[in-house]
Amino acid sequence: MTTTPDTILTDAERLADLDLEQLRRLVGLVEHDDSADPFPVTGWDALVWAVGNATQAAAYYENVYGMQVVAYSGPETGNRDHHAYVLQSGAVRFVLKGAVDPDSTVADHHRRHGDGVVDIALEVPDVDRCIEHARAQGATVLEEPHDVSDEHGTVRVAAIATYGDTRHSLVDRSRYVGPYLPGFVERRTTTRREAPVFQALDHVVGNVELGHMDEWVDFYGRVMGFTNMAEFIGDDIATDYSALMSKVVASGNHRVKFPLNEPAIAKKKSQIDEYLEFYRGPGAQHLALATEDILATVDHLRERGVQFLATPESYYTDPALRARIGEVRVPIEELQSRGILVDRDEDGYLLQIFTKPIGDRPTVFFELIERHGSLGFGKGNFQALFEAIEREQAKRGNF
Repeated sequence: MTTTPDTILTDAERLADLDLEQLRRLVGLVEHDDSADPFPVTGWDALVWAVGNATQAAAYYENVYGMQVVAYSGPETGNRDHHAYVLQSGAVRFVLKGAVDPDSTVADHHRRHGDGVVDIALEVPDVDRCIEHARAQGATVLEEPHDVSDEHGTVRVAAIATYGDTRHSLVDRSRYVGPYLPGFVERRTTTRREAPVFQALDHVVGNVELGHMDEWVDFYGRVMGFTNMAEFIGDDIATDYSALMSKVVASGNHRVKFPLNEPAIAKKKSQIDEYLEFYRGPGAQHLALATEDILATVDHLRERGVQFLATPESYYTDPALRARIGEVRVPIEELQSRGILVDRDEDGYLLQIFTKPIGDRPTVFFELIERHGSLGFGKGNFQALFEAIEREQAKRGNF
């Protein structure tokens, strides 16, 4: 059957009161007929993190990023392995896990990788169908399909392995009305609720080792039925000193998008090399958060101490930039005062900005993105972005 608005919207997106038109505007959703899709993916379910201190991390994301705690699992609920806080902003759901038991696998993951995403969970309409296809295509099944239930209903889940220590849980919560999953209780805090500063997850970027990018592009195509959406090689993402290669795969409706990066041979260490060194292997490098007002979002976050990569004035005074981008919704001076980048393609334009690494290690960071028709990833900004990252690497002594 042809995908309908009800099947496109994930559970989180329905709870966030997003409609199909908002999704199309926010993240570049496209029409998709899922009748022949061997691995239909509705959208994102959650980004599950292993962090050093989940209690403090939850407070940080609540007070700085404006997310709301909605559910909790921990010793008080019978979970003696770890604390887990579920936070939401619009349709974005983070699950922050911090070990209680020193022998917890959460502690093991954090010791090796630092704060990072352990599970990119996806909402699917048929867990068994997806696992059957994935197994037939050679995927490693980490968890067989099974039901978990409580008084709020039943969730069917399974999991497959992807790059490094990252996994994809597959979740069908169509028969469940609880706050997150069985084992979690509703949790609300007293923080004053404001409108979310970001509304949706646009894409998640994965970094893999040299020579392995095409292997994972093939994995997502063969195992999950994703299509190749874009490719950036050679001079697309390079400076005089470092370079990387990137290909983008996407689910049929483009709701889930995975740019996959690998380092390229160059004179000095690239951002991908630095990530792989400090993360101790492949993993999720950055999360792109879609916002309807990037200027207000940047102002909000900067007031709360979030640091962004600096963009030189020459970027905004370059006549070629102004000729290329044409008219955008705000004067270029407004973008310049905040360091926001702008790019245009044949479908429209986008505004974007990148934070500095969010933890102690120079690994995971966020992108904020506001789309106006563009389905791209800011190719015209790659040079400026890469040079900004190189400047930060040099400050850290890792370049």
